[in-house]
Amino acid sequence: MVNKILLVLLICGTTVSCAEKSKTFTVNGVSFTMIKVEGGTYTMGCTSEQENDCEDREYPAHSEIIVDFMIGETEVTQELWKAVMGEIPSGILLGEKFQWPATYISWDQCQKFISRLNRLTGQTFRIPTEAEWEYAARGGNKSHGYKYSGSNDVNEVAWYYDNSRNALQCVKTKKPNELGIYDMSGNVQEFCQDQFSFNYNETRYSALVVSRGGCSNSHANDVRVSKRSYAHPIYPILLGGLRLAL
Repeated sequence: MVNKILLVLLICGTTVSCAEKSKTFTVNGVSFTMIKVEGGTYTMGCTSEQENDCEDREYPAHSEIIVDFMIGETEVTQELWKAVMGEIPSGILLGEKFQWPATYISWDQCQKFISRLNRLTGQTFRIPTEAEWEYAARGGNKSHGYKYSGSNDVNEVAWYYDNSRNALQCVKTKKPNELGIYDMSGNVQEFCQDQFSFNYNETRYSALVVSRGGCSNSHANDVRVSKRSYAHPIYPILLGGLRLAL
């Protein structure tokens, strides 16, 4: 019996819940959790639950195949960023335990953070692709077809213009989506790995990168799961952050 228990721990890791399919990592005393997203096929872009809110850049809706991956339960926090980089990117500490998302960062800074994180952990963390990000935001193969990440009621799952007092909010203070992932609608915009295109048929534009999810000063239309935004990779976004993938 003891051997069987040890085998489970070796397979799942001492901080993994096999039932929940999550894994927790610790860096310089700071822990963060990654959620397993089982692969599948889904329709990316303007789907029926988005109603009349879609923009040109969300067309055409098309099928995407996703293989298994892991994604951050929350955005990278200020606490984790400081544990890896030694300082907070904005230079402003928002609380004793820094459970606000790391923000005012650029896509290039995110790549430097991930490179250092990988040296510290021996892992291969990265930023999710745009297709992975939307699949996870929609709830993966457990999706209920919501307009926002985890609900059709934006106030249940998102910090956005109407409820945030136009300010950044602590992670995990709204309802998670079907996969147990928090804040994929609102709070901070999240960079994706991809270059941006102005619709899914166009060639991706090398001078811009994708950002997703909207932020705490976005209106409800801008925190939908299919909404696409962009940024210049070298310039920090005031309410821009990142979510890890593995």
